[in-house]
Amino acid sequence: MLASARVEEQKQTRRVANPGKATLLALGKAFPANVVSQDNLVEEYLREIKCDDPSVKDKLQHLCKTTTVQTRYTVMSGETLHKYPELAVEGSPTIKQRLEIANEAVVQMAYEASLVCIKEWGRAVEDITHLVYVSSSEFRLPGGDLYLSAQLGLSNEVQRVMLYFLGCYGGVSGLRVAKDIAENNRGSRVLLTTSETMVLGFRPPNKARPYDLVGAALFGDGAAALIIGADPTEAESPFMELHCAMQLFLPGTQGVIDGRLSEEGISFKLGRDLPQKIEDNVEDFCKKLMAKAGSGSGSLELNDLFWAVHPGGPAILNGLETKLKLKPGKLECSRRALVDYGNVSSNTIFYIMDKVRDELEKKEGRGEEWGLGLAFGPGITFEGFLMRSL
Repeated sequence: MLASARVEEQKQTRRVANPGKATLLALGKAFPANVVSQDNLVEEYLREIKCDDPSVKDKLQHLCKTTTVQTRYTVMSGETLHKYPELAVEGSPTIKQRLEIANEAVVQMAYEASLVCIKEWGRAVEDITHLVYVSSSEFRLPGGDLYLSAQLGLSNEVQRVMLYFLGCYGGVSGLRVAKDIAENNRGSRVLLTTSETMVLGFRPPNKARPYDLVGAALFGDGAAALIIGADPTEAESPFMELHCAMQLFLPGTQGVIDGRLSEEGISFKLGRDLPQKIEDNVEDFCKKLMAKAGSGSGSLELNDLFWAVHPGGPAILNGLETKLKLKPGKLECSRRALVDYGNVSSNTIFYIMDKVRDELEKKEGRGEEWGLGLAFGPGITFEGFLMRSL
């Protein structure tokens, strides 16, 4: 009785969503069973790949400290390498084995996150009209969107969109697509899933590929799921309005984030100028988004907002905080998500938003009304959305 009364009281004090605007109605997360503690990573990683090079050990220990990550979840484990020892052998053509692991794991994590999300939403799975499926970790035809639809028991008439290989901004791209669907199809309810594993990118260390060690210290696996819809019913509990979305790419920067798929898996190269490129362009991008808030928001300043920024790594968060002159704590949810999960590619923005939701609820209606969500990836591509807390 007390719990239901509190929920009813929260509903009465919530802001009202604008008619026709897409809202977030539920959010769920899921992770693989293998938990990696950063404190134990160096010894475990080097033992599993049978590497005794002291320079590699020193470099990895340094990276583990600078990433700020404390825990991650991974599909890869000692059991995986016992079954597929060739994954730890330099030059082995293992794309078939990697996809065998990743294709199954990605859908399973998306399925588990969707069940959590649908339970929070409180409506029947049959009410889902559209599916937006995001992943940079699998590759097959038909895609994981079809396998997920079948596992969840979605209607065979559900309208599916699949977004592949967008990298870290994929979750925000999916949200932008889901928003457009929800606002242009009356009564629709969109299930958005993101699911990622670093199996395709797992490589033994090589001095010619220093970024492989960065990946070993920074990236994690997991999935997220959201329900998006406009004009929520009495039975639904929207917690965020997606006011507007925006994407841009920086001309001439295609090689700054470079990913290549080969018989050995996927390999990445990041330009050293990536943080600077983002810093040089982010303020103008944010101000364009803020300008779309409309006259009802008053004169918004950057520090008036709550923030959900994809943490490619601590350097990007530090650079943004300095460039935008943000108050201490404005990026705290992004920093905590990095500590708790690592960089989980397209999922990470939603782990951050979950933390933002918790923080705003603690303020019981006295928190910031407007916020920005940002992610960056290959292109260099900027994805962002202006959101409103309900």
